[in-house]
Amino acid sequence: MAAEPLTHGPGSRSRAAALSIASNSALILLKIVAGAVTGSVAIITEAIHSGIDLIASLVAYFSVRQAETPADDEHRYGHEKFENVAAGVEGMLILVGSGVIVYTAVDHLVEGTEIESIGFGIAVVALATVVNLIVSQYLYRRAADTDSAALAGDAAHLRTDAMTSLGVLVGLALVKITGATWIDPVVALIIAVAIVYTGLKVVAGSWRVLVDESLPDDETAAIRDAIECFADRGVAGYHELRTRRAGPRRYVDVHVQFRSGTTLEDAHAIAHALQDTIRDRLRGADVLIHLEPEDRVRPGEEIGARVPGSETAH
Repeated sequence: MAAEPLTHGPGSRSRAAALSIASNSALILLKIVAGAVTGSVAIITEAIHSGIDLIASLVAYFSVRQAETPADDEHRYGHEKFENVAAGVEGMLILVGSGVIVYTAVDHLVEGTEIESIGFGIAVVALATVVNLIVSQYLYRRAADTDSAALAGDAAHLRTDAMTSLGVLVGLALVKITGATWIDPVVALIIAVAIVYTGLKVVAGSWRVLVDESLPDDETAAIRDAIECFADRGVAGYHELRTRRAGPRRYVDVHVQFRSGTTLEDAHAIAHALQDTIRDRLRGADVLIHLEPEDRVRPGEEIGARVPGSETAH
């Protein structure tokens, strides 16, 4: 028995991704101008970082558009994993960007750099910081509301960009106060380390879903608790509980055992009620329940858990 598909507001994830594209495009232009005017390697690396963010935003936009496509004959389980693939790509882009930043910073640290019009650079970076914080917070909220891995990855990009912009602000302020231009490329190297951490975190999160890692312990416990709540309605036990995730969708497969004497009609109705209970606890999970008689376990199957109270409910 499979649950009805989970639906979110039409295009809600796509609209959030489109906002990220627009903000990144504007900030890239500003940072390129500021980098050219000031000669600051930190601002130039920020422009590179924002360029990678723009690519990531485009990936997120097209992936969520694809993920929102209903299931078809060739993709019976839907297209939600496109989001997880996109999150992995975004994480790899972050790592590539950090490599470019390290190369640029080391080159300027060795060769030296001259910085002019620091005040203009500070103003541009400050604006970029505020914009990225606002947009990333919005994306995080939308990602939480829709369980979107792609939007979460995009939000991580922008949050990292905002944090690194703060570092650039501090670096430029110190250069202005002390006149020590070597601070600028050193700040860029520190930024690269922060970016690497974010990239590895995003990649790890996407791969866990792509290899069908089980749901977290708290969600698995919620499933078990939901099943055990049906002890007084004919459920005697369960086994072969398997869980996984694809994009915002959670999938639950379980063999549920019913007490002897339960009719097929009753078992079917109870299973539907159990599906609804699990879906309520796991934000509309897709639940597949295999009906079995009590104490019936086929060779090779795991021995399941008895539902507390089922023995006394005969």
